[in-house]
Amino acid sequence: MSKQSNITVLDHPVVSRDLSILRDKTTDIVEFRTAMARVATILAYTSLKELPLQETSIETPITQTRGYRIDTDIIVVPILRAGLTLVDAIMNFIPDAKVGHLGMYRDETTHEPVDYYSNLPDGISDGLVLLVDPMLATGGSADDAIGYLKKQGAKQIRFTSLISAPEGIQRITEKYPDVSIITAAVDKNLNDDAFIVPGLGDAGDRYFGTT
Repeated sequence: MSKQSNITVLDHPVVSRDLSILRDKTTDIVEFRTAMARVATILAYTSLKELPLQETSIETPITQTRGYRIDTDIIVVPILRAGLTLVDAIMNFIPDAKVGHLGMYRDETTHEPVDYYSNLPDGISDGLVLLVDPMLATGGSADDAIGYLKKQGAKQIRFTSLISAPEGIQRITEKYPDVSIITAAVDKNLNDDAFIVPGLGDAGDRYFGTT
């Protein structure tokens, strides 16, 4: 794993293998979903580092000992719909996490996000918000989502993606230096259609079986 400033890029042989599966255009939907789930688990584990803990006392079958509980609310906010692919992995670690939703789609002409839905739980201003979307391309959707979350009072935001483009990373880090980015890969660039190169195509379409 490599970390520079507030950007963390996964460096693991399992991730390298599974990214190859995800990138391959011949990978079927079952293999795609399975590989996505494995990488999402590692992303979730990494995104949940450095959480505040509260010490407690517990009884083992042998004796009394020190225990811990996570001392903050975790709010998972997927950018619909592709962000849903990363939610379950976080919920496996934090079963009591709250889940909000932000609905956006990309205008195919302007390549900018268009908002169509929002539903956020209470406690967003006091907890850790994990904003998730598998592709950080232009950064438009992430920018819009982070700005909206901050207006709603969010103070701690971490953005988790599967694959990121340098253009998107630059946009978010320059505008929101307090937001950490956790990603499995940083690719070369964006093409004229604002798709990540080499990328893997549309993550949502490939995961949900749509075109």
